[in-house]
Amino acid sequence: MHISAKCSVAIHCLIFIYEYGETKKVTSELLSLSTGSNPVTIRTILSSLKKDGILSVKFGTGGSTLNCPPGEITLYRICKAIEPDFASKLIGVHLLPSPLCPIGKNIHNVLDCSYQKIRSDVCESLKNITLETIISDYHNTLNRP
Repeated sequence: MHISAKCSVAIHCLIFIYEYGETKKVTSELLSLSTGSNPVTIRTILSSLKKDGILSVKFGTGGSTLNCPPGEITLYRICKAIEPDFASKLIGVHLLPSPLCPIGKNIHNVLDCSYQKIRSDVCESLKNITLETIISDYHNTLNRP
């Protein structure tokens, strides 16, 4: 299974923007320092989140803010914004089974049924987790001894 690390970086950025976006100018360079990612990668992520309507980004002077409440931003929406075809990549299937083998020539059709159910279940789970929940989890980790 695979959900890109870019999705984790995007969530990291969104938490940072939520926490500091009202009081600091949150730039790609600042997010780069926080995430340990290249500023170009951060700008690509921010651009995808902006295109989806999750963020507002001020170009030139810099600064990012959330466009909607964290309770309206699901993990599914974030993943879909960052990698539109992520669901089809969740589970890989070997590419070159033998067409001469009865199993090999049918394995993709056999697995498609089961794997589609798994993809649907994962996507449904992602739709039920919001940025608000993740921010709450973040705050709870701050309060641990």
